[in-house]
Amino acid sequence: MLRSTYDGDNTVFSPQGRLHQVEYAQEAVKQGSAVVGLRSATHAVLAALKRAPSELAAHQNKMLRIDNHVGIAFAGLTSDARVLSNYMRQLALSSRLLYSRPLPLSRLISQLADRAQLNTMQYGKRPYGVGFLVAGVDAAGAHLYEFAPTGNCFEYYAMALGARSQSAKTYLERKVETLEAMSMEELVMEALYALRDTLQQGKELDADAISLSIVGPGADSDVATAATRAEKFRIIEGDELRPWIERMTPRANPANASATGAVPGDGTDAPGGEATVGDAAAPMEE
Repeated sequence: MLRSTYDGDNTVFSPQGRLHQVEYAQEAVKQGSAVVGLRSATHAVLAALKRAPSELAAHQNKMLRIDNHVGIAFAGLTSDARVLSNYMRQLALSSRLLYSRPLPLSRLISQLADRAQLNTMQYGKRPYGVGFLVAGVDAAGAHLYEFAPTGNCFEYYAMALGARSQSAKTYLERKVETLEAMSMEELVMEALYALRDTLQQGKELDADAISLSIVGPGADSDVATAATRAEKFRIIEGDELRPWIERMTPRANPANASATGAVPGDGTDAPGGEATVGDAAAPMEE
């Protein structure tokens, strides 16, 4: 069977006006393990499920620190995430060397989007097969951005990427009105509940397979105080994460939930919503 002309080149539109290579890159993001991001007026939180390529391997890193005030969680091809994260670190370092200030998130995202968009229109290149949730703090407050292989970047109060991410979005949509006023502790718990909704029914979170990151006010400050150091972007894993998971309310039995009228996906029972098409977890990013 001959390959379609429109599949092999990302500079040629199909008769329907589609770029197939860009859509394939978006599918790579959908097949990655789930990541969730939330922000309030002061803090931004990321949570991610980690996969292990085999029983003999350690879990894959899903979060990367870019600077003291910004970091990312990704879904998709790890190699592409590594290349783009190094580019973002170069931008952040250049801002500190040239202007003696941390790079504003809006400028970081704009330059990242420009680089990704070039790969959707130049012959001989392919779109990056990875999606980011970028969390950070600058002079304008806390921010959460989504980066897509298309080169589109949007700011959100809450967002989820990866396999079965629609279940997490459904949960977050019910919480979005209250996110702005939440404390850091409340944001962390909501992120964990949303991440749990991406698991199969009856599954609970495992601390060894989760990464959590937090960034807060003052993270972009060069003043070295105990308060500012505590708010800089940091990744929490393993034993440090267990106390948070132990605070979660276990899922209720679905039969009991229907009998009592509980709403699925509210952090007390089975995941809210079904997985969308393309949400089956494939080992693409491992």
